[in-house]
Amino acid sequence: MPSTHLSLHYHVVFSTKDRKPWIDPAWRDDLHRYLGGCVKTINAVPEEIGGTCDHIHVLLGLRATHCLSVVMREIKTASSRWVHEESNRSEFAWQEGYGAFTVSQSNRSVVRKYIATQAEHHRQRTFQDEYLELLEKNDVVFDARFLW
Repeated sequence: MPSTHLSLHYHVVFSTKDRKPWIDPAWRDDLHRYLGGCVKTINAVPEEIGGTCDHIHVLLGLRATHCLSVVMREIKTASSRWVHEESNRSEFAWQEGYGAFTVSQSNRSVVRKYIATQAEHHRQRTFQDEYLELLEKNDVVFDARFLW
């Protein structure tokens, strides 16, 4: 085959350190836009970004040359710096890890809607419940001792 054709889409979830409610609704949308800019800066495609006071969901498209762990390090580092500078929250930090789940073309619109309605979704359930469900739904093996 003379060329490469890809459809690499990931639903990524990451939380604030210790799931502290540090993401203020007053600047949350600005943070989401900044995260989208971070994704674009590394030549990836931000498809949807949302979240609440303690975590973020990102649906993004990657190229064959991207390494997911490098992508995550770049966007978390840059956005953490942005929060420190823009909101004067020197204590702000992201949790070290993240969850990443592949998304098929046929499910991208469902995941987009899920991410876009995070505030509504979390009126009824916690981030911990949501994250456990994502792990189980995607058959991710995990050790509960190291989850939180």
